[in-house]
Amino acid sequence: MPADLDEKTDRYERLLADALDAASVAPPDGTPLAESAAEYREMAQSYLDDGRHFRETGDPVNALAAFSYGHAWLDAGARIGLFAIPTGDNLFTV
Repeated sequence: MPADLDEKTDRYERLLADALDAASVAPPDGTPLAESAAEYREMAQSYLDDGRHFRETGDPVNALAAFSYGHAWLDAGARIGLFAIPTGDNLFTV
């Protein structure tokens, strides 16, 4: 059964927003890795904002893509140690 586009877009938007709230910068302030974490976080936030804009303008396909890309930035950052993330939930693939 194919996934419903609106439901999936809703789910991925929530996933990205929740992951942004849950991830905290792991490296110490003032270090190059902390700067990288800030850049990864900014990219994820930008994709969340873009996805919401696409959604408001009636473009759910690009909204879903933006939410997915944003989450990929957070997952990648978590995997390489830029973010401290909660364990035991489904927000990250690490």
